[in-house]
Amino acid sequence: MERATKRIISTQLILVFLLIPMISNAQKHDLPLSTLAGVAQLREYTSYRISSFDTTGKNADRLVIKSGETRVIADIKGSGIIKHIWITISCKDRMIRRNAIIRMYWDGETEPSVLSPIGDFFGNGWGEKYNFISLPLAVAPKSGNALNCYFPMPFSNSAKITIENQSDEDIDAFYYYIDYEKHKKIPKSLGRFHAWWNRQLTPPLPEGENEWSVLGNQKPNTSGSRNYLFADIVGRGHFVGVNYYVDSPSPMWYGEGDDMFFIDGQKWPPSLHGTGTEDFFNSSWCPKEIYMHPYFGYARVNNNIGWLGRTHCYHFFIESPIAFQDSLRATIEHGHNNCLTLDICTVAYWYQVEPHKPFPEIVPKEKRQNMPPIGVVEIHRWRDAWRKAMGDSLLWGNEKKVKF
Repeated sequence: MERATKRIISTQLILVFLLIPMISNAQKHDLPLSTLAGVAQLREYTSYRISSFDTTGKNADRLVIKSGETRVIADIKGSGIIKHIWITISCKDRMIRRNAIIRMYWDGETEPSVLSPIGDFFGNGWGEKYNFISLPLAVAPKSGNALNCYFPMPFSNSAKITIENQSDEDIDAFYYYIDYEKHKKIPKSLGRFHAWWNRQLTPPLPEGENEWSVLGNQKPNTSGSRNYLFADIVGRGHFVGVNYYVDSPSPMWYGEGDDMFFIDGQKWPPSLHGTGTEDFFNSSWCPKEIYMHPYFGYARVNNNIGWLGRTHCYHFFIESPIAFQDSLRATIEHGHNNCLTLDICTVAYWYQVEPHKPFPEIVPKEKRQNMPPIGVVEIHRWRDAWRKAMGDSLLWGNEKKVKF
């Protein structure tokens, strides 16, 4: 474990030093540079923070958000850029990270540009807590309790962030910082930040969950119409990343599905067509190990037989975001040709010119809960059903056909 931790830290340090020579064009607009090379550049903005500090000077530095309450945690007027958000939560509800919703609104819009369960947005799925490292998002100790976001979020007239507690329990303590810069004006070239959570229990093919041609020859996917949807965006902008949380009810490899990004109304095959899920997340050969690079990785992997259970992958397009002028349909298959039933939740992140296409209303909390875990009892029942289908003979488990 110690060696693995050192490898992760080393990767982070190497990337930081690689980034040092980079100087952003933002300097032309008196915007902050994010690398060490620009630290000496003098700034003209004013730094502000909104936080949950006790305004009486005492130490009750937290909010209480009642069950069913929506609390505005930031309502900023004027031009600026939110540069960092930090949150930690105490609640009796173990699923509060799935049951609390974060929304963000820019420049007086009535439809949110960010809509997601709070845990999934920051990089923790299934209501769980675990450490997570990336450049734009991080979940930090103790034990994955500290949620951090470094995506820059520009606005020209106003910014509003709300938290809705859809849990049956009160949030007893909601601590937060929102650090932002106040600017005289924001360049028109800056897009507005967006993030959208989606979930689907994906359907199998009529012929069954035929992965790796286990049940016969596999058919091709020449349209992408049944792919899982990361985001369906209208307007001009660029896609900057995705957190992908998959729960597989089978030991079969979940990741033969190709990513497909249909830019500006492209038909199949799109200009961005991948070769497999793990390839899209910059890994290879069906991995089951923790690896966290600033741009991509596996923050959580299953510890069960095969690939049964929960895996969290992420990929951020920091060096070259996926640009689009009119629209983007970002998708990925669930198994080759969409053959597998998987519980997939994702948060997609992008920037675009407003107004954006309104998001569908987020599903009720009852439909955001985790699927029951599949364990040894369920697998033994599968074996019993298979034995009976094979004639209830003396069978080991690897037989394809029994002779009577």
